[in-house]
Amino acid sequence: MKTFTPFRVTTLVAAVMLTMSIGFIAIQYGDAQAQAQETSVSGSDSRACVRSKHHLERNKHNAVAFYTLAFNDKNPRRAVQLYGGSEYIQHNPLASNGFDAFIGFVESFTTAFPDVHIDIRRVVAECDLVVTHALATGAVPVFTELGTKLVDIFRLDERGKIVEHWDVGAAISPTSANGNPEV
Repeated sequence: MKTFTPFRVTTLVAAVMLTMSIGFIAIQYGDAQAQAQETSVSGSDSRACVRSKHHLERNKHNAVAFYTLAFNDKNPRRAVQLYGGSEYIQHNPLASNGFDAFIGFVESFTTAFPDVHIDIRRVVAECDLVVTHALATGAVPVFTELGTKLVDIFRLDERGKIVEHWDVGAAISPTSANGNPEV
């Protein structure tokens, strides 16, 4: 059995790139449960649950602008200056924490794939979380010829700054039983 087939190498590269690009693995159930218990016991949450339409729209704008400025405009340093918070917690196990790691990854990725483009199609905000649903193209073989569907989750602080990130991605399928778009 061959250990390194072209498919496996492409899959590994895609996994590493998606992991480092900004990340979503999972919110650990234990952390969410512990926070919920803390909130119900103390009556307050250490992470603000934004409920006003103004703040939810601000958070959506900031998450989209952060992502777009970093990848499409190829300016991750400016994205961090404008939209980065006091920390950057990365939940992808293949990527490091911190904005310096984020900047380094985006700069190397956009240099290697100058045609990369993230087309954000949907944005949803609740409390301090913003979820984007996007089509990523221009980075073959990482994003494949047809592109890759991405879901990113950002947590923002009370000032609307990015402080935490999760992600997941999968290649666009060449066929569809239902004919509906994946993104």
